[in-house]
Amino acid sequence: MAAKILALFNLKPGTSVEDYENWARTVDIPTVNGLKSIEKFEVFKTTGLLFSEDKPPYQYFETIDILDMDRFGEEAGSETMQKVAAEFQGMVDDLVFITTEPL
Repeated sequence: MAAKILALFNLKPGTSVEDYENWARTVDIPTVNGLKSIEKFEVFKTTGLLFSEDKPPYQYFETIDILDMDRFGEEAGSETMQKVAAEFQGMVDDLVFITTEPL
């Protein structure tokens, strides 16, 4: 069963944008996209709010297009993914995961 998960988050105080973005490009994105259960994984930096001068509530968001949730659960439990998840958790704050389904 296919699914899409959105993850919204900010960086923890003390985590530099440069360090996070380098890690995302070199570790997170290639590792997650290498999972057989993933169709596509992307990370986005927010740049503003349309028609507003307010600051976006989140600095970043991810989209995770999952081909098979059961397989994803198995792969997410691997030693490699547990290490990536721990590194991610160490850098981010205000993390929200949203599960979705198409209309």
